[in-house]
Amino acid sequence: MVNAPTDEQLLADHLAGDGASFESLVRRYQKELYQFVLRFTNSSAAAEDVVQDAFLQVHLVGATFDTSRRFKPWLFTIAANKARDWLRRRTRRQEVPLDAKVGGEDGGNQSFADLLADDQQSAGADLDQDVSRQVVQRVVREMPDNLREVLVLGYFHGFAYKEMASVLDVPLGTVKSRLHAAVASFARRYKATAQNAPAHEDMFDGGL
Repeated sequence: MVNAPTDEQLLADHLAGDGASFESLVRRYQKELYQFVLRFTNSSAAAEDVVQDAFLQVHLVGATFDTSRRFKPWLFTIAANKARDWLRRRTRRQEVPLDAKVGGEDGGNQSFADLLADDQQSAGADLDQDVSRQVVQRVVREMPDNLREVLVLGYFHGFAYKEMASVLDVPLGTVKSRLHAAVASFARRYKATAQNAPAHEDMFDGGL
């Protein structure tokens, strides 16, 4: 069985004039990139536009790509920058699932709930998932963009800390400090929101 070409090989072939290689890159990442941007913007129309613009930029400036680095973080960096531009005009937020993974190799494959448990044991581990997702959505909607960005990259897409630093264009230490701050902030807000949800007060009291 012939191994599939790497992302970097496909980009190199595209730059050498092979149009099919660029189409392969688009097919490989179109769905994942769309989901990534959708969680940034909470708008399907914006996500479609941002993804299209991101691939267009790859097509136009692909020759500037540093071939010693991985293609995927570069692609997501482009998309993240374009999503931020959109978010400057709109401020809607999207939820983070409690069972999503964080940090890739460097994050120990922990879930959001695992990290919350480290900082706040009673942050909702025993709650019904449908109810807790509603609370998560309300909490994350109010979080600052810089904290939400690191959550999206780590928990939805499994980027390692070094890759998150590359996408966000910040030092590795900043990524780790933002992640810690995001988890601590989320835990506090989640508990407060859960306790103040009248329709489900009995459920939340039982888990605290």
